[in-house]
Amino acid sequence: MLLLSFFIAIGNLSEKTNEYHKEYYHAGKIKSEGWIKNGIKTGYWRFYHSNGELSEKGHFTNDKRTGYWYFYSEKGKILEEGHYKNGAKSDWWLFYDTFGNVNHKCQLNDGKKNGYCLMYKNNDIVKAEKYEDGKRIKAWSTFRSFKKENKLSDLR
Repeated sequence: MLLLSFFIAIGNLSEKTNEYHKEYYHAGKIKSEGWIKNGIKTGYWRFYHSNGELSEKGHFTNDKRTGYWYFYSEKGKILEEGHYKNGAKSDWWLFYDTFGNVNHKCQLNDGKKNGYCLMYKNNDIVKAEKYEDGKRIKAWSTFRSFKKENKLSDLR
């Protein structure tokens, strides 16, 4: 019985290593909040601008950004959103203009453009570029010329 109590106590101690953490600006407004386990960020986190507006939100795994993230301006408008893998931007990312419309959409790998970038105007694709490891290798000045050379199913 004493041994069982010891293991229960050890189990309770390990659970306490996972805590909800909040950090504040000097003025007292919240700067960030989220989960810390064994001293590293894990799970869902939110970060704030000094004016109190949400600046970014997403998940951490082992202190690295992972999964889908959102980023906002100090006025609360969405700036960009997309995937993280092992702390680096990857897959498709959407970038917005000051009105909240998609400005461009790019495929990224390890934080660099790698694949297609589609540029938008009034919510329509107007031109495109292709990148390899951050370097532009091809550009199309119209969406029509882009469609002639590429299958739209490749963009998913």
